[in-house]
Amino acid sequence: MEDLTPPRDSLDPIEIASRDEITALQTDRLKWSVRHAYDNVPFYRQAFDAACLHPDDIRTLQDLAKVPFTTKQDLRDNYPFGMFAVPRTQIARIHASSGTTGKPTVVGYTARDIDTWASVVARSMRASGTRQGDVVHVSYGYGLFTGGLGAHYGAEKLGCTVIPVSGGMTPRQVSLIEDFGASTIMVTPSYALSILDEYRAQGLDPRRSPLKVGIFGAEPWTNAMRAEIEQAFDMHAVDIYGLSEVIGPGVANECVETKDGLHIWEDHFYPEIIDPDTGAVLPEGELGELVFTSLTKEAFPILRYRTRDLTRLLPGTARSMRRMEKVTGRSDDMIILRGVNVFPTQIEEQLMAVEGLAPHFQLELTREGRMDDMTVHVEPLPGVTDAAQLVHLTAELKRRIKDYVGLSVAVKLHETGQVARSQGKAVRILDLR
Repeated sequence: MEDLTPPRDSLDPIEIASRDEITALQTDRLKWSVRHAYDNVPFYRQAFDAACLHPDDIRTLQDLAKVPFTTKQDLRDNYPFGMFAVPRTQIARIHASSGTTGKPTVVGYTARDIDTWASVVARSMRASGTRQGDVVHVSYGYGLFTGGLGAHYGAEKLGCTVIPVSGGMTPRQVSLIEDFGASTIMVTPSYALSILDEYRAQGLDPRRSPLKVGIFGAEPWTNAMRAEIEQAFDMHAVDIYGLSEVIGPGVANECVETKDGLHIWEDHFYPEIIDPDTGAVLPEGELGELVFTSLTKEAFPILRYRTRDLTRLLPGTARSMRRMEKVTGRSDDMIILRGVNVFPTQIEEQLMAVEGLAPHFQLELTREGRMDDMTVHVEPLPGVTDAAQLVHLTAELKRRIKDYVGLSVAVKLHETGQVARSQGKAVRILDLR
């Protein structure tokens, strides 16, 4: 793969500033953000008053721990515009979640917020190895979901040519990548695997595609999946992180030269790691739940938002700003099966270690009487048809899950192409209990 490390002089000065400079900027911006939220969002004024807290009490970054958390339920309770801090006439755009588990969470942006968002996505893309003038194929969904438009505006901000394909129509995705010469693709990792399958179905060698960089986000994925994608396409696969409540994609990103965790753009988003059970702030390096406070957002300031994503904070490497480890799962999608805590990424790690099995999978949870059971639905790679080998693959995956995850599960092997494919975020868990 080509060395795509960005030149040092192309970086924003804050990316390579000293920690003292970053801390000073964060402190000033935190004071502004807390005051802005308190003065303009009734929810935050009430939360501060109930905690006998005032914005003037927040003088340092450590003082942030005094501020109550914000949760997704708080956003739903203030549906649709109760969390906005500016008049509706100053709102340039509105995004929202799908609302499949309750009322949608609605977020708003001023024109300046949109520019900030575009800037952090552009910074993320540059860190990934994308350059001005590159052709960027955007397969994230467009619409109320922040992925497509977030990637789109960031690519334009960087000076790229944008192909706004969105998801679906997988054969057409392959044709457009080839015909338009896309060098960067922005897509969920699970859908990237579907595109890879389509390359092979069309008899095309994915290693000869024009793609040099894949920027993958919107769902957890493992380093094993990274290796699979990089080897298949002969391109760099890097991780982007974000969520609409904080701004959208572009909160953090891996650097192509290190791929050792996602650097958080701390000049705009202040991270904490907490114990998900007690809410206590954990020291740097400990695994816990990621919490974010926005430092520059005008329309929708967010204070101590509980993301439910599990990770840890680490010192900066390629950039001065701190890194977060790849998300290992969510505190609210954790499966508790017969007393064992399981995340889909743990199953994926074992699946990717079994040669001959495709990376597509789904976990089906059922209950017989008082006992919970898990069936792992998988399929072989194309061309793997020998009956004895299929039996071996099934047994090997069961063994690895037992040995490394600590669970006895059923494994159901389907014909190639029969496990449900993603057109966006992968639906990994089918809970029938």
